[in-house]
Amino acid sequence: MHPSGKFLYASNRAGIDTISAFSINPAKGTLQLKNEYPTMGKTPRNFAIDPTGKFLLAANQESNTIVTFRIDAITGALSPTGDPVQVPAPVCIVFVAVR
Repeated sequence: MHPSGKFLYASNRAGIDTISAFSINPAKGTLQLKNEYPTMGKTPRNFAIDPTGKFLLAANQESNTIVTFRIDAITGALSPTGDPVQVPAPVCIVFVAVR
């Protein structure tokens, strides 16, 4: 879930290889599919939203890439920020606070 509580994201594997973006209706407790975004790789095993809510990183396990998407704060839409980063079999993304 996005830190704002307005959006929910889900990864889709099995040859679909997308991230689905949903808007959340807090009054009804329902979701509405807004769009699906290709992860630019194969088997999005895991994804994470950075603590600021500005970026979503998708780990494509079978294509050995991590792709960074910018999150539109108003619509929840995802847009890739650049080329995928090569990483051997990424399966988990975790943000760690640096002191």
